[in-house]
Amino acid sequence: MELNVPRPKRKYESIIILHPEMTEEDQKKFFQKNKEILSSYEGEYNHVDTWGKRRLANQIDKTRMGIYFHSTFEAKAEAIAELERTMRINEKVLRFFHKKLDDRTTLAKHIENYREIINSSIEREKEKEAKIAKKNASRSSRPSRDSREPRESRD
Repeated sequence: MELNVPRPKRKYESIIILHPEMTEEDQKKFFQKNKEILSSYEGEYNHVDTWGKRRLANQIDKTRMGIYFHSTFEAKAEAIAELERTMRINEKVLRFFHKKLDDRTTLAKHIENYREIINSSIEREKEKEAKIAKKNASRSSRPSRDSREPRESRD
């Protein structure tokens, strides 16, 4: 006896790193193809954020940079398997990550929390950069050892 229970649509988020030489048109084609895959499994994108070109923590196939994307969507579990299959085939996809979100929170609430975390991270990074710049400025304002007057030796 086989049960035919329909699988519910779940909420997911994904992080995708694309090759840095991928043009904007290629990126649009890539996400259009993903959108078609999602719609074939009764899913839909909620939003796609572009983080832009960033330095990778570790090289991937001798590539030091990547174009980062964050997206949220609703789909059935089978859609994730198909998305991952097509991303593994595509040579322009350096890395990808899909995560199932808590069904108790709305996607809008998740995106709001995500943006708050990103903004606080950006603020911390700016504070670090300002601190480093201040430190470097104080170093450059001090006279170098060579320009100082020689010390008198104690006899």
